[in-house]
Amino acid sequence: MKYVVTLNGKKYEVEVEKGEATAVYAGEANNAPTPTPTTPTTETSTPAPTQAPAQAGSGDPVTSPMPGAILDVRCSNGQQVKKGDILFILEAMKMENEIFAPKDGTITSVCTSKGATVETGSVLCTLS
Repeated sequence: MKYVVTLNGKKYEVEVEKGEATAVYAGEANNAPTPTPTTPTTETSTPAPTQAPAQAGSGDPVTSPMPGAILDVRCSNGQQVKKGDILFILEAMKMENEIFAPKDGTITSVCTSKGATVETGSVLCTLS
């Protein structure tokens, strides 16, 4: 996605692709005279945490009940869990929410990581 951002009276074109941002100076913002052309500067930022891509796993998906950020992952592939065990801590609206195992079973895949941002219905892990 491409954005035009104004910062301290200067315009920058910002292009964001899969956690990487590139900014290029684009001129003055308020129709002021354009300064002498210079070499465009490119800055890259640290990738923002995003949801890890879902991995294939057999079993029932455990999904996020709301959008938020994963604060802690308390399960791993192959782990045996009991119904009610805490699998994830999800921060939503400045509150920590515990995501519990819906049944006894084995974690067949963990599809997110600490720091990831998830949406409602995002698969967090699969449980068989």
